[in-house]
Amino acid sequence: MEISNGEFEFNPKKFALPVDSEHKSTEFRLFSVAAPHMRAFHLSWVSFFACFVSTFAAPPLLPIIRDNLDLTATDIGNAGIAAVSGAVFARIAMGTACDLFGPRLASATLTLITAPAVYCTSIASSPVSFLLVRFFTGFSLATFVSTQFWMSSLFSSKVVGTANGVAGGWGNLGGGATQLIMPLVFDLIHNIGSTKFTAWRIAFFIPALFQTLSAYGIFFLGQDLPDGNYSELHKSGDKHKDDFSQVFYHAITNYRGWILALTYGYCFGVELTIDNIIAQYFYDRFNVNLHTAGIIAASFGLANLFSRPGGGMLSDLMAKKFGMRGRLWTLWIVQTLGGIFCILLGKVGSLGLSVAIMLIFSVFVQAACGLTFGVVPFVSRRSLGIISGMTGGGGNVGAVLTQVIFFRGSRYSTEKGLELMGVMMIFCTLVIMLIYFPQWGGMFCGPSSKGTTEEDYYTSEWTSAEREKGFHKASLKFSENSRSERGKRVDSAPTPAGTTPNTYV
Repeated sequence: MEISNGEFEFNPKKFALPVDSEHKSTEFRLFSVAAPHMRAFHLSWVSFFACFVSTFAAPPLLPIIRDNLDLTATDIGNAGIAAVSGAVFARIAMGTACDLFGPRLASATLTLITAPAVYCTSIASSPVSFLLVRFFTGFSLATFVSTQFWMSSLFSSKVVGTANGVAGGWGNLGGGATQLIMPLVFDLIHNIGSTKFTAWRIAFFIPALFQTLSAYGIFFLGQDLPDGNYSELHKSGDKHKDDFSQVFYHAITNYRGWILALTYGYCFGVELTIDNIIAQYFYDRFNVNLHTAGIIAASFGLANLFSRPGGGMLSDLMAKKFGMRGRLWTLWIVQTLGGIFCILLGKVGSLGLSVAIMLIFSVFVQAACGLTFGVVPFVSRRSLGIISGMTGGGGNVGAVLTQVIFFRGSRYSTEKGLELMGVMMIFCTLVIMLIYFPQWGGMFCGPSSKGTTEEDYYTSEWTSAEREKGFHKASLKFSENSRSERGKRVDSAPTPAGTTPNTYV
């Protein structure tokens, strides 16, 4: 029997992992595939990984593609910008789709409808057609939003940073893995007997097929929430079908979402920029061969195996002792250090030192991404999808602006662009200091003296009429489970009237 908010629930659902009152898992067991929590985790990161491989399959083969299609430096820069610009609005739309229809259907649909663009890369015949296929393939990066939304829907506040960090980080591994995969696939096809200009085209069928299969996996094997899929829960009446206008309103009027969108633009946006330019940078500046340039570039993306997950874990660890304020301080420190190493990457002139600094830089910039999504799930309960989409879209906006300003054409050398990008990171990260939660505080201020509680903050997103109908009950449960964000205060903090700490009997 489960006791939650003073209500008794007989015959509660059984789960393989321990859960809280929302049936979110309170543990993150990496090597488990238990449904629905860990199965959704593995499906989501594999699908996002596939989309990353597809989107950045072109850069490691650019020395061949540019000769085949007669691409200029401007053409290459425009195509790189196109690859990340398409996902700007796609990520916001994905957040909305997750809020209204659920992450399973939203993710599977986008992954499947963008796969044809990957197949069509093999028939690109001009700079314009190459730009278009990269643009439409880039839409698939919006699956990042569904990945983060899904993890936030399935894992409790105690481990949500870790779940988001590992899912996002392992998905981002695709940006590094493709730097290894595509040259190897190209070499294999070329050695079999195809010409260079034919081999690169055939190679694109591999990421396209991988992406297609991952879409079917999510659709047939995934589950939106611990208690079922959105469509089933709407029909049974167990989940309120929300009003889009209210969801949208509470997202765009929450300034914390806009700040996180800006700061994410200069951690994940920087990561996307590096994925686009780094192989060609080492190829051109240090005269290494295509395979070596691919290995160096891959090492940047492959750091996501531990760096972004490490950021999420660090966020959860700091929250245990210092609460939300610990999450914010750690994000600011790590992202600022990332900016400093980005500046150094542009200044050094030797191959060995450049590789070493790039690896250190990759750890900090990717950890900052994980730390960001340790904060995002707490900005809004009702509008989580759109807030996630805004933040994720901010990453793409940052990538577009950075590439347009610093890496398009010949205004700046690539090394000078890296220096200036690092400066932008440092200054844009300062706005984290403005984030303040009345129930928990901010970087420099403690919680409100008015005694604002988690319930006050999250139920304020619902009108009195909606509360009378009971639509806010999920927010109440989330409020209970987010009290850990008080940090060391949690043990002595008063329990709001009318609620009972979650208990299992």
